[in-house]
Amino acid sequence: MKAMRRKNFIFLLLSLSALFLFAQPKLHAQDNGIQPLPRQFRDFSLGMNLDSLRESLTNDALFNFRGERDVSFLPVQQQSLVETGGSSFIRRAFFQLMDEGVFIMSFTLNTAIIDHFSVFTHFVQRYGEPTFLNPREAVWENGNTRISIERPLTVRYIDTDVFNDILNQAALNQGQQFQLRQEFLNDF
Repeated sequence: MKAMRRKNFIFLLLSLSALFLFAQPKLHAQDNGIQPLPRQFRDFSLGMNLDSLRESLTNDALFNFRGERDVSFLPVQQQSLVETGGSSFIRRAFFQLMDEGVFIMSFTLNTAIIDHFSVFTHFVQRYGEPTFLNPREAVWENGNTRISIERPLTVRYIDTDVFNDILNQAALNQGQQFQLRQEFLNDF
């Protein structure tokens, strides 16, 4: 009986020691250089207005912004899209705006110059392990920002507050459309 208690005590002690050793890096993530997720890339940030976006695109040598012909107004409520070519590291960039504020920024990178592994490794070193990972994308998320590295090599920033509002409104509209459809069918 005494030997059994001693084995259990040693097992418990070893388990707690292992737990402490493996949990310790997570407790000190800020000490390891892990940074909070940014809402900005260079001079571009989630929430910036269209005029500021145009100015930043004009002034940044990584982009071949052509002015008004790169700006489209979408048929969806108060949304617009800025699509522009890039030079060197960026092949193409997309900025989606809602109510005059950027809520999605997508940068398709030039894989002849930069590779997926380098971008992913840099993100892990800077922001920690991704929240979600599969062969198509790696996702980092905090309260109001989602950043993903996708295949083909695209880095996408999303303002999740605005994006979730759009999804909720779409679900509401779909529910209303279903109700109208049922009422129409009931007329027969």
